Amino acid sequence: MIKACLHDGSIIHVEVHGEGPNLLLPVNPQPIEGPQADEMRKWGADPALGRSLIDGLSDKYRVIAFDYEGHVLNTPKPDTLTPTNVTRDLLAIADSAEAKQFGYYGYSWLALCGMQLAIRTDRLSALIMGGFPPIDGPYKEMLDVTMATHEMSAQRSSSPSKETSDEFDWSHVEVTMSDSQTRQFVTLYQELQAFNDRIVQDKISCPRLCFAGTADKIIYGERWGNVIVDIAGPLMNRRKEIEALGWEVKVLEGLDHTQAMQAANILPILRPWLNLKLI
Repeated sequence: MIKACLHDGSIIHVEVHGEGPNLLLPVNPQPIEGPQADEMRKWGADPALGRSLIDGLSDKYRVIAFDYEGHVLNTPKPDTLTPTNVTRDLLAIADSAEAKQFGYYGYSWLALCGMQLAIRTDRLSALIMGGFPPIDGPYKEMLDVTMATHEMSAQRSSSPSKETSDEFDWSHVEVTMSDSQTRQFVTLYQELQAFNDRIVQDKISCPRLCFAGTADKIIYGERWGNVIVDIAGPLMNRRKEIEALGWEVKVLEGLDHTQAMQAANILPILRPWLNLKLI
C-alpha cells in the first residue's frame, strides 16, 4: 500500500490495482461491513461500491484507488478544503503512485473536484463526472444545504462521528456529522461561489464524459430552507450546449442520485468510453 501526504500534512492510503493506463478513482477500496453496511443498503447504496468499481476496471487499467471522502471525514479540514488544495491533494496522490498522466472519475462532489483538477493541470488524460453537471452546477444550492447542515451540527454536543459511506446523503447525515466535518464543505462551496463553470470550459483539453440519472433531483426539507439541488436538469435541458463544449453526455433513465452511482449501472458506461479514450 502507498501513502500520500496531503496539503494539511495528513496521510492517506492509496491502493494500486491492475496494469495499463492510470485511472484515479476516489473510492473506498475496502467493503464496509456491520451496522453501517446495513444502513447503507436501506438507502440503496452498495457497501462494497469501491471494490466493485476497482474489480470492474482493473483488468484493463492501473486503478489508483483512495478513499478521499472517508479521509476528509476522519481527518477534517474545516478551513482548508478549497478547490486549490483538493487539486494539490489529487496531484500528490498521483505522484505517490508515479502516475504522470492519468484519467479521473469522480461522483457527486468528487466529480466537481475532477473539474477543478482538470482546469489546473495538463496531466489529466480523461475526465468523467458523474452525478454533477459540468455547467450550471448547483454551487449556490449546495452552499445553502451545507451551511444549514453546519448550523445543525454546531448545535450538537455529542462526539464527532466517523462516517465513511461512499455517498454523502446530506438529508440524512446532518444529525451525525461534527462541526469540523460540516464546516469543511461550507469552506469548499464558499470558495466556489465565484466559480463560473462555463468560462473555464476551454481550459479542459482532455476527453470528457458526464452522466446522471434522470431522477437526480434532491428536494431538501424546511430545515434546509426547502433547497432543491437539481443534478439531472442541466444534462437534460442543456444537453446540446454541453456536447458543443466537448462533453459526451449520458443520462440514466429513472435513476436517482444513489442509484446512478452503483457499479452495475455505471460500469457499462465507463468501460466502453474509457476503452476508446484512455487506451
